[in-house]
Amino acid sequence: MTIRRSTASLLSGTALLAGAVLLLTSCSTSAAGAGGDAAPAGAALAALTPEPPDGEVWGQGTVLDDGSSAKLCLGAVAESAPPQCSGIPLLGWSWDGLTETATTAGSTWGTFAVWGTYDGDAFTVTRTPVPLALFDAMPAPDPTQGRPGTATPTDVDTIHAVAPEAIGDAYLGSYDQDGWVYVDVIWDDGTWQRAADQDFGADKVIVRSALRLVE
Repeated sequence: MTIRRSTASLLSGTALLAGAVLLLTSCSTSAAGAGGDAAPAGAALAALTPEPPDGEVWGQGTVLDDGSSAKLCLGAVAESAPPQCSGIPLLGWSWDGLTETATTAGSTWGTFAVWGTYDGDAFTVTRTPVPLALFDAMPAPDPTQGRPGTATPTDVDTIHAVAPEAIGDAYLGSYDQDGWVYVDVIWDDGTWQRAADQDFGADKVIVRSALRLVE
């Protein structure tokens, strides 16, 4: 009887130990799997690209013509003579009748509001441009509605670091204010805004499109 009790006790203890090991192994595997499956920061931004706008759009920026081709610079412009900037090809451009311009070393430039179509690569002019000095644009709606954002300092650093590479050539710049990180792009139809919310959480990023649909 004594031997039977000892054997039963040993078997019971072994079963409990085996169950505990299986449970710990299962938890460890689940945790590793969850961590291994976690998407890197900016994965949705990098995976998605907005469709080109269907219809006429407008924007404002610097038009720079080096004598062989013109480009529209919607982002930062280095104040040199001639200026330096990274822009998109501008098709159908003409300086005829435009006086708000400057010319140096074979390059001509000026700041204008332009209307046209955008195919994702180039902007084709459809109307006569207007010098920005004479242009009174309607302000874009404020998507924050005056609310502070929820981006932490860590969020801010991550978004600034990730957005340029994730968005690529369409990225124009970013800055942070009042808990929001504003990310400027050439064109967004809402695709990158939804991706940013998916990557970083709601109420942290505002993706702003430099080109806007003509209403």
